[in-house]
Amino acid sequence: MIEEIITSGRMNPEIDPLLHIWGWEISLYLYIGGLVAGILFFSALLVLLNKEDKFTFSVKMLPLSAPVLLGIGLLALFLDLSHKLYFWRLYTIIRLNSPMSWGAWTLMAIFPLSVLWCCIWLKDNFTTFKWPYTWLDALFETGKKYRKLIAWMLVGLSLILGMYTGILLSAFNARPFWNTSILGPLFLVSGLSTGAAAIILFSKNRQERRLFSKVDMALIGVELFFIIHLFMGFLAGVRVHIQAAELFLGGPYTAPFWIFVVSLGLILPALLEFLELKQFKIPHVIPAVMVLFGGLLLRIIVVSAGQASRWLY
Repeated sequence: MIEEIITSGRMNPEIDPLLHIWGWEISLYLYIGGLVAGILFFSALLVLLNKEDKFTFSVKMLPLSAPVLLGIGLLALFLDLSHKLYFWRLYTIIRLNSPMSWGAWTLMAIFPLSVLWCCIWLKDNFTTFKWPYTWLDALFETGKKYRKLIAWMLVGLSLILGMYTGILLSAFNARPFWNTSILGPLFLVSGLSTGAAAIILFSKNRQERRLFSKVDMALIGVELFFIIHLFMGFLAGVRVHIQAAELFLGGPYTAPFWIFVVSLGLILPALLEFLELKQFKIPHVIPAVMVLFGGLLLRIIVVSAGQASRWLY
């Protein structure tokens, strides 16, 4: 079956699928969207749990990167658009049955909210910082008083953002590998995992790193469950879905996916995090980088494999 896909012109057998990346802009955008969703979700959740003074890095410091990362992701998405001058039309209507409409309006809401979230913590992070205008200082001090309300909004929006990155692909019925309801939850959990990994990588608080190592291990377990369920669903489906699964079960994506994403991006870092929690001397940087790299590679391979998977006529 894989030979049929290759010979029919859907995939060039001379090009390694890991190197031949279709739509790198979309892959980057989906990755950054999930990462930002994870960063903002954990920051807001800890505020709701009254832990902002205990885990200051994940609540106050790391979210400073969220608007910058979102800007990079949106730039990548803009570069991928075929009709760049008409992107504004997404904001002239709300279509509840359109994943793109959901994503556009979610981004419209979460970007300024992430900027506000950063601003209310600036004086906590930089004690000598002063706003140039008194009304700005008053505005963000007021925002800080209502931080729990903002946190509730961020929790909801970040979950939608993380889920949307997978639903955006699953809405393409013409691509059998994308057309599964598992992609939404899978990308959400993967995004939360990369957010936890970013905290582990950059935090200097040992207690904070240990907490998020436990969180990341749980998320990796859920992610592996979704991956297994994804392929079980394909193999129990119609012929074209079985062919989509075979791209990863003996086909050209087998080694990149199972070695680099599943083994090196999920199982091994989870094992290293477990050993670190058991007091083994393992640099926390190693599993964190592996999870971040695995999350990026997951999206690259899913985007690439989806375009190699088509209905047969």
